[in-house]
Amino acid sequence: MSTFSEPRRRMRELLAGERCICPGSVFDALSARMAEDLGFEAVMLAGSVASLVVLGAPDLILLTLSELAEQAHRICRATRVPLLVDADHGFGNALNVMRTVEELEHAGVSALSIEDTVLPRAFGDKAARLISIEEGVGKMRAAIAGRTGALGSSGTEDAVARAKAYEAAGVDAIFIVGARTRSQLEAVSAAVRLPLIVGGGGPELSDAGYLASQRVRVRIPPHQPILAAVQAAYATLSAMRAGTGAAQMPGLAPEELMKRAMREAEFARWSKEFLGG
Repeated sequence: MSTFSEPRRRMRELLAGERCICPGSVFDALSARMAEDLGFEAVMLAGSVASLVVLGAPDLILLTLSELAEQAHRICRATRVPLLVDADHGFGNALNVMRTVEELEHAGVSALSIEDTVLPRAFGDKAARLISIEEGVGKMRAAIAGRTGALGSSGTEDAVARAKAYEAAGVDAIFIVGARTRSQLEAVSAAVRLPLIVGGGGPELSDAGYLASQRVRVRIPPHQPILAAVQAAYATLSAMRAGTGAAQMPGLAPEELMKRAMREAEFARWSKEFLGG
């Protein structure tokens, strides 16, 4: 879809660049527009956030591909900022990954990540497990980005082996989950030449300059905006239930912010041009 070509071009430039960026965590069209107005160079829709917004459910792989794609499309349609989507395990095997990429590309997504974890968790499993490297390579060949949770599951040596195999399979980037120390990150960075994406890093991995020197181009943020939105909505509903009047309601967005978020000026211009109003 040609309307999404520019955000995708900018996403490729970010991955090929020299800096490490932190995308804005968004959950719908309005939050994405606010992130765009604040100058974020990219935004991200996490699987856990999508599950919470669409289903009101925890991140237990209950969300379907079509539900994720629909929410991603709403975000992409509302803004021109590149959207990175957490596509979990690709909703199945390598063929399902191919379908996942097709649907999310059609939705307008600029980049997506695929995990090499066993999902949904099998009966009796007490902790997350990884699929074999061979199966992971099959999935990565069907996707546009690689993601590995090996550092948190089976150690640095296995993470390096997976990163090298996924690079050879032709992925565009490696998403590292579970890295806590600089030595872990440096081991992966030294083993491959691809751009890296880091999620859930510890205090040692908080400096953007250092991360950039290790070819980390995206550092995934904590997904706090949705938590703040839940708290604000709960507080407002509680006040309404208690009988607080509209004039006394605390914490409401000012009119100017609402007008910017809903692009009221654009719609007023279109109404005048096309409806004569």
